[in-house]
Amino acid sequence: MFELRLLCPEERVEAVGDALEALDALSVSVEDADAQTSAEQALFGEPGMPPPKEGWQRSLVIALFHEEAQAGEAAQLLAPQDFFADCRIVGLQAVPEQDWVRLTQSQFEPVQITPAFWIVPSWHEPPAGAQQVIRLDPGLAFGTGTHPTTRMCLRWIAAHPPQGGRVLDYGCGSGILAIGAAKHGAASVDAVDIDEAAVRSTQANAEANGVQLTAGLPDRAHGRYDTVLANILATPLKVLAPLLTAHVAPGGALVLAGILARQAGELKEAYAPYCQLEVSDEEDGWILMTAKL
Repeated sequence: MFELRLLCPEERVEAVGDALEALDALSVSVEDADAQTSAEQALFGEPGMPPPKEGWQRSLVIALFHEEAQAGEAAQLLAPQDFFADCRIVGLQAVPEQDWVRLTQSQFEPVQITPAFWIVPSWHEPPAGAQQVIRLDPGLAFGTGTHPTTRMCLRWIAAHPPQGGRVLDYGCGSGILAIGAAKHGAASVDAVDIDEAAVRSTQANAEANGVQLTAGLPDRAHGRYDTVLANILATPLKVLAPLLTAHVAPGGALVLAGILARQAGELKEAYAPYCQLEVSDEEDGWILMTAKL
């Protein structure tokens, strides 16, 4: 495996990347050429907000090729092109062979929700003292237990087990909250998402964990539930206020996450006609909001 590295100004990155793909690069990645320096630029804003910029002022474009000759030929073909103006080749080198599967797996360790409740990838043994375990590997859908919003929802489920109740996980992603509810005694669980890949992921993860639930698109949610969970983002949560609260049975619980601490007031206002939301948990600038209906 060989790596071709190019330095490109912001306006040339897309064209160079497209050309490298056309030249049979195995992959093309883009990094901030000024990372770890005083000129480093942050491109990503807060969730739900547009990025401050589309690209870095100077980018390092990295293309992987099977053979050194392919990488060298790509460099020769790019150099005379008009779109390569102001770009330059900064290196061509062999990439050391690695066990990429093992390297990727090493980045995902078991995640503690409570001392007795853990999220454990399939390649790890459960920690000592783990009484309740969700087996979950990283995948296409959101929700591996590493994000504060997911952990807060699971902590809430562990502290308020839905024993014998009916649960709705709205925006289920990987299905981790639905599985957590099923493992904590829910009699029935409906998990819904607008993304069909998330629905498939939820079904597969439920089977891997030996729990029963129903997964589908949002129209699968019907009737009232003892617990309604929604870990999305503040803006869609505000829009969904009438729908989500309508699914909560009298005396039931509404549990909302994906909310930044500074957005608490907005959510309280949006849900005021239906219920009284309160902040129940906070971690790393994110909050969990809950209400009894």
